Amino acid sequence: MNIHEYQAKALLRSYGAPVSDGRVVLKADEAKIAASEMDGPLWVVKAQIHAGGRGKGHFKEADAGVTGGVRMAKSVEEAEKEAKAMLGRTLVTKQTGPAGKQVNRVYIEDGSEIKNEFYLAILVDRQTSQISFVASTEGGMDIEEVAASTPEKIISFSVDPATGYQGFHGRRIAFNLGLSGKQIKQCVTLMGNLFRMFVEKDMEMLEINPLIVSGSGDLKCLDAKMGFDGNAIYRHSDISELRDTTEEDPKELEASKHDLNYIALDGEIGCMVNGAGLAMATMDIIKLYGAEPANFLDVGGGATKEKVTEAFKIITSDPQVKGILVNIFGGIMRCDVIAEGVVAAVKEVGLKVPLVVRLEGTNVEKGKKIINESDLNVIAANDLKDGAQKIVAAVNEI
Repeated sequence: MNIHEYQAKALLRSYGAPVSDGRVVLKADEAKIAASEMDGPLWVVKAQIHAGGRGKGHFKEADAGVTGGVRMAKSVEEAEKEAKAMLGRTLVTKQTGPAGKQVNRVYIEDGSEIKNEFYLAILVDRQTSQISFVASTEGGMDIEEVAASTPEKIISFSVDPATGYQGFHGRRIAFNLGLSGKQIKQCVTLMGNLFRMFVEKDMEMLEINPLIVSGSGDLKCLDAKMGFDGNAIYRHSDISELRDTTEEDPKELEASKHDLNYIALDGEIGCMVNGAGLAMATMDIIKLYGAEPANFLDVGGGATKEKVTEAFKIITSDPQVKGILVNIFGGIMRCDVIAEGVVAAVKEVGLKVPLVVRLEGTNVEKGKKIINESDLNVIAANDLKDGAQKIVAAVNEI
């Protein structure tokens, strides 16, 4: 689960991290009042969407009046003007894709004098199963280019869970960023607070870009991006309340209501599978035979007929889907339950694209009988390879 920058800033502030004073604005006529509550003389107006690269983004609407989602203002009137130009518009960045995201809120905060910009991130390292720090002297909007062209400017190290965060971790970052004097002590304290927040709030990713040295020579978190472990949200009602469903894919949101593990992708073949490992294998073999999966969908080991029906409806609601592959290995899950769900879903929503079904395992013969006697236009597959080849061929014939 992701949250907006202004929400992340509030969380940072609660853990003692230095951030600028700011106000969130939902309506354009609130912008002037919000800006007037801050000191100035410089204000920053930031579009709030769940995507990075806002500063280099552009608005789809020709009359938007602004070319980026982060704008400077030298008066409260200018801040109001920039907020009005952003609200309700569609911002396109590298991370949103060409469809972009609608800006439903903006964040107005005090401007900062910047002496130096750095990049900082804390994330879960899947290779070491430890929490890692990532830092660079090259912070700002071009960090992706830095990672691609000069990776030596980025340092990364993991924190041993047996010891947890220690002062030397913070000093290592401070020295690599070229900090000196009071900044070193500030860095040690800040890194400790960020690490504690990361662990206590079950985060998956925390990105501060940029982390700056201000005009007064102090460290400050100028921007923040946070992601939380969805499986641990039940432990954090305060974080759960920050969820903005308007920023989420409608299909993923609907799937979550039915306890389905669904992630939308950019391909053309919809997948319904039971088990995360089998789902990954199914997506891999679809790519092997020259096509792209449209989703990751794991119905789980204990899915009901109703759950399978909802899963099928979610897949067919995606206009990108040109074919569907159902790949079930019945262990805990019974093949006849899957078959009943597929038949029920097709009868309810119809079938306008090729459907290949591969069933194996518990009650497989009952499942095949249900499919065969349903009079549906279903292509049967003997195994995973056969299923992938048949659905790719069927899609290519369209």
